[in-house]
Amino acid sequence: MGWWNQFTFVYPWLLPFAAVPVLLYLWNQKRGGERLVSLRLPSTRSVDGLSSWRSTLRPFLPLLRVAALVLMIVALARPRLDLSEESVTAEGIDIVLTMDLSTSMGAQDFDPNRLEVAKQVARDFVSRREYDRIGLVAYAGEAYTKAPLTVDKEIIDRFISELEMGEITDGTAIGLGLETAINRLKDSEAASKIIILLTDGENNAGDRHKPEVAAEIARQFGIRVYTIGVGSGEETLMPSAPIGGGRYRFKPTRGTVDDELLAYIAEETNGRYFRARDTEELESIYAYIDELEKTEIETTVFRRYEEQFARFLWLGFGLLLLETLLRYTVLRTIP
Repeated sequence: MGWWNQFTFVYPWLLPFAAVPVLLYLWNQKRGGERLVSLRLPSTRSVDGLSSWRSTLRPFLPLLRVAALVLMIVALARPRLDLSEESVTAEGIDIVLTMDLSTSMGAQDFDPNRLEVAKQVARDFVSRREYDRIGLVAYAGEAYTKAPLTVDKEIIDRFISELEMGEITDGTAIGLGLETAINRLKDSEAASKIIILLTDGENNAGDRHKPEVAAEIARQFGIRVYTIGVGSGEETLMPSAPIGGGRYRFKPTRGTVDDELLAYIAEETNGRYFRARDTEELESIYAYIDELEKTEIETTVFRRYEEQFARFLWLGFGLLLLETLLRYTVLRTIP
């Protein structure tokens, strides 16, 4: 913000009066130009010696007086610099995004596939959570922490964009993914702790890590879990086997989502289960969670002003004094 934008006036209604001296000067100039006075002299020898620079500068004397009056009127309006400071205190929320990287996330019922859409929607969500700490957990047949809780949204955004199928053993270990996310939050002192767990399948890996047990642990730590089931429910092209170079062979498959399990996890932790059958529904789900989980922000403004009227007043007096001195000394007129 430029310094001029910081200027305020205590009496701004006085500012229009600053135009009066300017208008009077312009009116007088027009009036004077219409009344030209001729002077007959027997000879020009008597004025040949007059200094040309004096005659050039003398018409500028009224401008000095006009500028002085304008500055004085501005001074009366009491200009001041707004040097107020704003202090923002935010009681942020700790959020762990828990993303399914099983090969079924490559299904093409979303464009281009489920994983790419889920990544983009998650990145948009992160960009809106200005004051929150966010972590990232990835899971398939195993689970790992991609990013611990951090306020650095650029890092989270980059890590989400780097998520790829095939990073870890294939499968869908929902319980293990949930436990890994809980470990990131259990020691958090945030007033609100949430997990957003996204999957497109059923729990089929990590037998020792039961999702129901993980949900109970989350509830004990005061962690709320929002679960999202992804998939159209229709037959679609789905990766069936890797063929090397990060590529897969596809075949028509109808995927299934364990709605009952995901709803149980959400209910047990005082969260909510959502079903996303297309991109628009997934976007609206994240938008709903964004609205539901609001960060408490307290803004305190410390008002401080620096008065500027003296500068305008003294500058106006200075120009008026200069105009007077010039008028009655070097630029005086002959009586």
